[in-house]
Amino acid sequence: MKFILRFLRPYKIKCMAVLITIIIDVICSMLVPTITADMINIAVSGGSIDAIIQRGILMLLVSLLSGGCMLAGSWLCAKLSAGIGKDIRNAVYDKSLEFSSADFEEFGTASMITRTLNDINVIQQAFVMFIQMVIPVPFMCVVGIFFAFRINRNMGFLILGATLFVLIFAMFIVSRASRIFEKLQSFLDRMNVVLRENITGVRVIRAFNKEKHETGRMKKTFTDYAVSAIHANRLFAGLDSLAMVTINICVVAILYLGGNNVGAGTMKIGDITAVTEYAIWILFYIVMAQMVIILVPRAIICKRRIEEVLLKTPEIKDGTGRLKDKANVSGKAGIGDCDVISFENVSFRFADADEDTLREISFCCKRGETTAIIGGTGSGKSTVAKLLLRFHDVTGGRILFKNHDIRDISQHDLREHISYVPQKAWLFSGTVADNLKYGNSGATKEEMIRALSTAQSDFVKDLKGGLDAYVAQGGTNYSGGQRQRLSIARALAKKADLYVFDDSFSALDFKTDAALRHALEKEIKNSAVLIIAQRISTIIHADRIIVLDDGKIAGIGRHEELLKSCPVYRDISESQMKGGANGR
Repeated sequence: MKFILRFLRPYKIKCMAVLITIIIDVICSMLVPTITADMINIAVSGGSIDAIIQRGILMLLVSLLSGGCMLAGSWLCAKLSAGIGKDIRNAVYDKSLEFSSADFEEFGTASMITRTLNDINVIQQAFVMFIQMVIPVPFMCVVGIFFAFRINRNMGFLILGATLFVLIFAMFIVSRASRIFEKLQSFLDRMNVVLRENITGVRVIRAFNKEKHETGRMKKTFTDYAVSAIHANRLFAGLDSLAMVTINICVVAILYLGGNNVGAGTMKIGDITAVTEYAIWILFYIVMAQMVIILVPRAIICKRRIEEVLLKTPEIKDGTGRLKDKANVSGKAGIGDCDVISFENVSFRFADADEDTLREISFCCKRGETTAIIGGTGSGKSTVAKLLLRFHDVTGGRILFKNHDIRDISQHDLREHISYVPQKAWLFSGTVADNLKYGNSGATKEEMIRALSTAQSDFVKDLKGGLDAYVAQGGTNYSGGQRQRLSIARALAKKADLYVFDDSFSALDFKTDAALRHALEKEIKNSAVLIIAQRISTIIHADRIIVLDDGKIAGIGRHEELLKSCPVYRDISESQMKGGANGR
């Protein structure tokens, strides 16, 4: 309940308006049978036609008021549901931005998509239908039973008993169905996982002729979901049947007992009509409510899954400190003498790992210099970049950015001073200009063209539309090399103290690689540069090369120094450059 109330607070006025329209609608709906009974009794007793017409006009006005309140309530409820859905999605999205990679992987991509889309949709649907179909039920029961007792005490007890019977059975069905719906949501997560794997891995599936295997896997996943869904539907079908039988038995009982009472002179014939309509209205709303109750257990499970995300304590706690100065790229002071970033005895271990991925790493990146990191696969190179950006936090030692521990700086402020090119080039759907402005929303056309030129992305000039050329999701309409160069251009469009290139040259040929590095030396000479690479040709001219081997530093120095002093670097050089030949 606290979960819903949290998101209802901003909509107090709309909530009150919805409740008022519901109460008026229920009262008016129950007044119509009462007025009908009066009209019948007047006609039977030989009353005047004027009295019947007056009550007919009153019935019309009451019906119009009831219909107007129903329409207004539906409109307000739809607005309320849309607002709550928007707020919940924003809350889930904002919370996900606080998660580290480990936090996000705890839920999984498929599960997060299901929670953000399907689960919140279920909550919205259940909320709307609950307000329109379930909340009126207690009002309808109270008003209807009260009117029935006014007419005849026995009729009141009859309707009360039928109502309680159906409600108790409905609660029993809901309690059993809730366990099934919890399974359904987990099966839905699994369906998303299997579908995503089949879509993204379709080439691998075809290459290994595993179509039949994957068909069987998908069939099992869908069958598990279908079996649980059918079981739940059977439960509610039983409830529906019981409610309909109860309505019919109740109507028969009302007609039988009412006929006897009319014969005994304790009831009027019009009162039988009124009591019958009270019973039908009450039990009709209960039947409609049980159709909504189908969604309630599922909505409760969805609510719990959303709460799991919102109540998750992030692995990384955001700092409160701020870096006072903006990115200093003017070059007027401190070139080569200022440590932009400094690792001091840094160690890191993943939460589910038995040993450290990085151990006692110490180095610094100075303004105006290029620092490079090289090592074999699994040596921990990319982990260094993730630690810099606080995608993970160090488990030992500390990282200083401009003499501030990065754990004391807000993540937003830290990343404002860093420009990053990821290992896997990713472009967003839109235009080339949209992607270049991702890091610098105020970038001018000249700045974007300059960034493209530095990144050796002059091919953009030949595209239809130039900077306004279309980019598909992920940049799939460009080659791997073009995507990497556009990613580099996006990073260069942002002015930063530190530029991090995480194996960002791997898809480039040697000529383009060399031209790009040469252009970079001039363009970002006043900032610190960190290049993570596997090819020695990419880092051969770096001011400082750090060699990682199994998470430890095996050597630090320039290319020529490391060839003499570091066996690990020498082995890499010989394997790539045939005996350590210079980068020609």
